[in-house]
Amino acid sequence: MILYPAIDLKDGNCVRLLRGEMEAATVFGTAPAAQARAFQDAGAEWLHLVDLNGAFAGRPVNAAAVEAILAATQIPAQLGGGIRDMATIENWLSKGLSRVILGTVAVEDPDLVRQAATAFPGQIAVGIDARGGRVATRGWATETNVMATDLARQFEDAGVAAIIYTDIDRDGAMGGPNIAATEALARAVNIPVIASGGVSSLDDLRALAQTQVIAGAISGRALYDGAIDLGQALALLK
Repeated sequence: MILYPAIDLKDGNCVRLLRGEMEAATVFGTAPAAQARAFQDAGAEWLHLVDLNGAFAGRPVNAAAVEAILAATQIPAQLGGGIRDMATIENWLSKGLSRVILGTVAVEDPDLVRQAATAFPGQIAVGIDARGGRVATRGWATETNVMATDLARQFEDAGVAAIIYTDIDRDGAMGGPNIAATEALARAVNIPVIASGGVSSLDDLRALAQTQVIAGAISGRALYDGAIDLGQALALLK
């Protein structure tokens, strides 16, 4: 299981939100590239980047910070937030991102996901963010009646590299991930599933790994708060 340290970008800073509320942002650093380098130096194999402003605006907003991270590191990075057309996908991948995450468009324009996954094999992930099993879009501001598992199954044959499943009510709350829902999703589809939201201790990582069906876990606040030591976590997952 791969651990993805998260760098959430708002107004050029590293922040963490509580349950996706932009007003509930805690700034953890003003130098995202330095933070990314620190994660790399600690042994991280991947980075998970989110353009929070972009998720609401529907277009890239924190591009300068993302480009600085890519310039400062050599490990692969994935990015989500405001990526909603083929031109933006192509642009980000040309700048050195290893994977782009499509969330809102997975609901609103699933054909785009299929086209992108065909054009860029292994470089397209689907972000499924849910409250009570129902998908939320546009920076989690819009609730839908689409069930997370139903959405995931739409892309079974599309060739997407991964599904990033976030339980919104757990995100940033340091209360542990929704292991049952994440495991159920992972067992329902043949696409690798990455857990996100509430991963806040080594025990959480151990429990996710013990399912033997969850491919990765994303953690942000716990790494900044020191609740998870990155070195220890990476050693555990090895």
